[in-house]
Amino acid sequence: MKLAGRQIAAFLRNPPPPDLLAIVLYGPDEGMVRERARLVAGRIVDDLQDPFRVATLTGADLKADPALLADEAAAISLTGGRRLIRLRAAGDDCEKALQAVLDGSAADALIVIEAGDLPPRSKLRKLAEAHNRAAALPCYADDGGTVSRLVAHTVRRAGADIEPDALAFAAGCLGNDRATTRMEAEKLALYAGKGGKISLEDAVACIGDSAALSLDDIAFAVGAGDLIALAVALDRAAAETAAPVSILRAVGRHFQRLDAAQALIAAGTDERSAMTRLRPQVFFRRKEAFARQLRQWPQERIFAVLAKLNQAEIDCKTTGLPDQQIAERALFDLARGGAQAAPAMARKSAADRLAPPTRAPSTSGGASSAAALSGLTEPP
Repeated sequence: MKLAGRQIAAFLRNPPPPDLLAIVLYGPDEGMVRERARLVAGRIVDDLQDPFRVATLTGADLKADPALLADEAAAISLTGGRRLIRLRAAGDDCEKALQAVLDGSAADALIVIEAGDLPPRSKLRKLAEAHNRAAALPCYADDGGTVSRLVAHTVRRAGADIEPDALAFAAGCLGNDRATTRMEAEKLALYAGKGGKISLEDAVACIGDSAALSLDDIAFAVGAGDLIALAVALDRAAAETAAPVSILRAVGRHFQRLDAAQALIAAGTDERSAMTRLRPQVFFRRKEAFARQLRQWPQERIFAVLAKLNQAEIDCKTTGLPDQQIAERALFDLARGGAQAAPAMARKSAADRLAPPTRAPSTSGGASSAAALSGLTEPP
């Protein structure tokens, strides 16, 4: 059984059905995999340390003894009740052992399997999606709205509050790992204390680089065409096990914000006001860089960037090729384009400022003619 979208929320709210024998939780967000595995396990057994009803195995255990999973599934609890088998660090080498259990006689047990980021061609994932006694539950990185709600709920549950700018900053920094997001949100709540309120400065001070991953660093490096900064930021992201798709989406959000600001400017808004009207507003330490990139990236080039990022995400999910290499290649290609465009845009801007008027201004109306000429030749 393949779970997706709203099915996941409904599935997690209720105990697993009695005829369901195995649940494979997989995806790039390891914190979410662990959290949801604990949630599902808690629907079966109140005490996850109960030695009579809970058995914990690893992929390495099954590799050494493939029959171990079937033996545990067939065991009967001495204290009664449905047994729980937790299988961690599972991969495709566990597929045959799980197949034997699913095709065997009915067992009064539930196998909760914590796997990594299984590709669509994964044998274990395909088995869980296709078998009527199993379920495949994906765990992808939270989007900005989900992260905002999680942080706000955690802070307010502790009796504190958080300003909108601080919440927007936290949501932009977090989201690649559910466990990290919860820990950082709890840190904010502890910092504020009961009755306190978290400001933007508080959020900047509290949320460490390990949580932020500074996906903003990657996005701004791409926009600036800074290949060295991009390489450093990507190395940091890899060390923090950031999902390549999450990185692509973060860069996409940055260019969508550039596009939104460009649309406001095209409608007659000045650059500073356009940046101020963005929600969330541009982080104060990034305003100068954002303004430079507004001059560097016209809307037609932004559309091309977003199309390339979208194709890279599709390739990550469908080709079976290493997603990290796909994402990094796309980002470096875009950064090279930004590096090449920056000098050209600067030259064009200078040429526009220095170019003489295409036709001589009228000699009548002295003061107004001088003002018109000044408007053509002075820099904006």
